[in-house]
Amino acid sequence: MLQSFIVFVHAVLALAIIGVVLMQKGKGADAGAGFGSGASGTVFGARGSATFLSKTTAVLATLFFLTSMSLAYMAAHRPKVAVDSVLDKAAPAGPAVPAAALPLPVAPAPVAPAPAAPVAP
Repeated sequence: MLQSFIVFVHAVLALAIIGVVLMQKGKGADAGAGFGSGASGTVFGARGSATFLSKTTAVLATLFFLTSMSLAYMAAHRPKVAVDSVLDKAAPAGPAVPAAALPLPVAPAPVAPAPAAPVAP
């Protein structure tokens, strides 16, 4: 139950990181602001979105790393199961009988060919 919850949180964090990284602007976007598009960074305040999105990315990446480590720990310290394969679970078909005690197969008796029918003249 706990492992399923952590896998769910791990997947949500992965999607959140993808979204936050895609919302960030690249280094080359600052060059365009000097040529008339100065209003591009005013949505998140005067300092722009760089600090908010950078901090959010760092927090999400840390949580993603922690969930990855916890899932790895759970996988490595899984309780051992007594029976691991399907063949080990299957019950034996019957008591083991040595080959010398088994009866030999009997060959079928040879069949005589049918007598030929007389040919009429």
